[in-house]
Amino acid sequence: MSINQTILLLLIGYLIFTLDKKQENLPVPMILVFIGIGLSFLPYFSTIEVTEHLIYHVFLPALLFVSAYRFPPEGFKRNSHLIIFLATIGIILTVGLLGAAIYAVSGPFLSLSLIGAMVMAAVLTPTDPVSVVSILKNSTSDERMADVVEGESLLNDGTSIVIFSVLMGMYTGHSDVSLFSFFGEFLLVSLGGVGLGAAFGWLISKGVHYTHNREYQVMLSIVLAYGIFNLAEYVGVSGVLATVSAGLLLSFEYGKTIKEEHFKETLDGFWGVVETSALSLLFLLIGIEAAGYLAAPLLGLAVIVFLLSVVVRFVVIAGSTQLFPHWRRKISWRHSALLTWAGLKGTMSIFLILSFEAEADGGGSFTALAFAVVIISLVLQSVGVAPISKRLLKS
Repeated sequence: MSINQTILLLLIGYLIFTLDKKQENLPVPMILVFIGIGLSFLPYFSTIEVTEHLIYHVFLPALLFVSAYRFPPEGFKRNSHLIIFLATIGIILTVGLLGAAIYAVSGPFLSLSLIGAMVMAAVLTPTDPVSVVSILKNSTSDERMADVVEGESLLNDGTSIVIFSVLMGMYTGHSDVSLFSFFGEFLLVSLGGVGLGAAFGWLISKGVHYTHNREYQVMLSIVLAYGIFNLAEYVGVSGVLATVSAGLLLSFEYGKTIKEEHFKETLDGFWGVVETSALSLLFLLIGIEAAGYLAAPLLGLAVIVFLLSVVVRFVVIAGSTQLFPHWRRKISWRHSALLTWAGLKGTMSIFLILSFEAEADGGGSFTALAFAVVIISLVLQSVGVAPISKRLLKS
């Protein structure tokens, strides 16, 4: 991608985000994806190549870090048990149930093994709150739902990569199918990433506390966001969870010990520009890349798989919250339905699709189906979240 292409894409993003300032319920990422699909037919933009490396190592660290450090500590404390459950046990249950369902229905349309169906489920399980959190906050007075959706997404991005990596090893024959090895690897990579990120987040927070120059403080935050991500990947633990835990710990620390109020203002200013710019480029690039994979023959199966993903997510959320009296009193079926619909697919799913294509030497129908499900989810769920939230939680 050339510098001129980047500037033009940023200009398009600026125009769309400016329009969003006037219409609070406008699902900007969806619009950017559709514009990207349209741009793919122009020769000037059709040459752009989107790789899993570009998404994972360039865009994700910044987006994860800014979401994590901005996430309100009080919101995480109030909902920590539910968030952690949904992002760990919940996501494993979802992958298992959705994988079995995809395997059952895909036979007439697509030849998928059970492990292949599980990989598909792992690709479609991570949630992306970018499109819906602000809409949720605008359309309902219940901020808890937005906190749960955002907190779950921050953590399940990391756990979904771990699950996908283990299942891909089984799918390609690089590792043996073993329940013990699956959970062993899951715990090692996940807890290792969380521990490493928390340690460096605490260390950098002390450096910020003793560094009074605003520019140097922002420099430290950049080092933390990208440094801990790459360090974690180098030592073999989750870079996503390391970055998220580092950002969360930094948020806890400056809310508790850091006295310089200007630090948060400066950090918000810098990372706010980074976030908007990255999101503009990313969703336009997703549209440009997806255009080459959308295949009409698989559209019917894509709709079925999308509906299955919604049903399975509702079963997992509603079923688990009803098992525990504490959650049962706070989370009704209406809340479960809203949490289900707000869990749309996005950036992480696209990265996993491109990773599958690279590791499997071309994804073929698998890639086309996964892209179609992500686009359907992004369109329908981002458009529907405002009216559904108002209807379900109307006061």
